[in-house]
Amino acid sequence: MKELFDATSFECSKLITKAYSTSFSLGIQTLDKKLHEPIYAIYGFVRYADEIVDTFHDYDKATLLNRFREDAYKAIEEGISMNPILHSFQAVVNQYDIDRELIDAFLYSMEMDLDHNKYDERHYHKYIYGSAEVVGLMCLKVFCNKDQAQYDKLKEAACALGSAFQKVNFLRDMKSDFEERGRVYFPGVDFTRFTKEDKSQIEKDIEQDFEKAYHGILNLPSEARSGVYLAYIYYVKLFDKIRKCSTKEVKNQRIRVPDFRKALLLVSTYLRFKLKVI
Repeated sequence: MKELFDATSFECSKLITKAYSTSFSLGIQTLDKKLHEPIYAIYGFVRYADEIVDTFHDYDKATLLNRFREDAYKAIEEGISMNPILHSFQAVVNQYDIDRELIDAFLYSMEMDLDHNKYDERHYHKYIYGSAEVVGLMCLKVFCNKDQAQYDKLKEAACALGSAFQKVNFLRDMKSDFEERGRVYFPGVDFTRFTKEDKSQIEKDIEQDFEKAYHGILNLPSEARSGVYLAYIYYVKLFDKIRKCSTKEVKNQRIRVPDFRKALLLVSTYLRFKLKVI
């Protein structure tokens, strides 16, 4: 039965999400149940593309990424794929009218990771848009469920949230990005001489993104608000932890929020929404 193939494809996306990201998985749990499958599908798609450029060091990454791109577009056009991750993703793209431009921008950013080790201001913003902001916009397409006016109203805030998340990730992963992949994403920053001033300027930029994003979260459809708010709170907590660290600590360790703390955030977010205190 085709329905069984569809269901098992979405289960594969769910499995990938849970295996790769406990924080993202927790956020999905607080979304309305009808949103779970499409958001799992989006995450599975972006995670697999990211894995190609970040970890498949013994293979021809450019060839694999190009094949992944071609297979994704063919799946979207034909409405089916024997790759369960691409099959579930195409179903969401076609159901929620996710723009081709968003997918193009995402895959272009993944391509940038193949040959960009340092980023100037223009490429930095282009990379963040494609690697993070458009992922937020894909999810927003699902949340708004073809309400274009609502999507347009919330688009800027969704981009700001994706931007904040990605910049926090860059700070968190500075050590591994530089030592394992030779990458420094922040324009004008020398990893070997990462200064307090560099860190402070980056943090101010992230604060502005979070502020823009918060007002958008409050206006999300009720089915999506709690899940996005949980992700927001998790990243704010992670950001607060990074801000308290010295530049030496950021350069020498991966800052993280413990799993028990993530679980507490899930419970507190649920209670806040039940009590309507945000």
